[in-house]
Amino acid sequence: MIYLDNNATTQIDPRVAEHVSQILAQRLVNPASQHAPGRSSRSIVEDSRESLLIRFNARTRGMHSDRAIFTSGGTESNNLAICGLIAQRQGALVVSSIEHPSVLAMAQRLELMGRTVRYLPCLQSGQVDIQPLAQWIEQGEAIAAVSIMLANNETGVLQPVQEVVRLCKGAGIPVHTDAVQAVGKIPVDFQALDVDAMTFTAHKMHGPVGIGGLIVKHGIEMEPMLYGGFQQGALRPGTESPVLASALAFTTELAIGQQEVRFERMIQCRELLESILIAEIPGAIVLGSDAPRLPHTISISFAGLDRQLMQLALDREGVACGTGSACASGSSQPSHVLQAMGLPKQIVQGAIRLSLSCETTLEQVQQAAERITRVAHRLGSTKNSSQSS
Repeated sequence: MIYLDNNATTQIDPRVAEHVSQILAQRLVNPASQHAPGRSSRSIVEDSRESLLIRFNARTRGMHSDRAIFTSGGTESNNLAICGLIAQRQGALVVSSIEHPSVLAMAQRLELMGRTVRYLPCLQSGQVDIQPLAQWIEQGEAIAAVSIMLANNETGVLQPVQEVVRLCKGAGIPVHTDAVQAVGKIPVDFQALDVDAMTFTAHKMHGPVGIGGLIVKHGIEMEPMLYGGFQQGALRPGTESPVLASALAFTTELAIGQQEVRFERMIQCRELLESILIAEIPGAIVLGSDAPRLPHTISISFAGLDRQLMQLALDREGVACGTGSACASGSSQPSHVLQAMGLPKQIVQGAIRLSLSCETTLEQVQQAAERITRVAHRLGSTKNSSQSS
């Protein structure tokens, strides 16, 4: 099997697995306990927290240090950021139409509860159109917070987060970004982005599932979603896991430390795969290719073919791929991202997602290209035969 579904989750790095094993062997206890074993566990949690702040170039010293909040992953971090930012603020929540389901579902829930939500449209390039946001701010519309992803999980297209921050800063509007797919692939500098909150998670960069984080700028007031404990300033109560906290920090250290090498390898593999598929499969289109993209993500459409049949056929051929966000993969609905881009129905219906990793080799890319080409030709021939008969 050639695994090309890394945007859904990456396979754990053996070094991370070994690190987890070593931490588990220490038989750590509750880091909130005041005795010596508890203080030892607390030290691991806090060292991990500081390591993350350093890796993301967040403030770590003095009265104005930023916060790193441990969560169960990207979905919880996104939910916490949105609910936490708007809880004590009046006005609309603004999100883009191409956000991850964990953002859009929360926005829809808040709408049902009476909160006004405004959706930024998407250009055909795959980038969010921020002109409506500029108009709302200029007109003095009350906006509680804005949430816009750093890079799209389906197309890999980079989003204009810094431009959004520049628009919002003068109006005192907090901005959250979902950086889950970007971390470890491109530079992610919390201070340079100047956002107020940023989501990331371990399992998108060869770490374990079940641990993620939210970086929160100093001075940003947030409300918790959970109650019942004092941990993490009561913003995310519950017993912290020293093992998972350390695993997240170690995973991030590896991903960011090797980012340049990983980038070059992934971009080489991506360009090779795209070039072969475009050359060998008539009508194949790489979506979002005119915009800046992540180095490992390919959204490619085989117009006239069915994405679900394509995915099933590729699975039998030994290629694992996706048809959109993994959090929405239980649905047969076409991609909301591609629909928001205004693409024709045939292109949306024929699109699959191929996502590489730093472990993907050129040999695997060659083999995958051959299998994808074979499947596309076979399905195309079958479709043509059934139409002619």
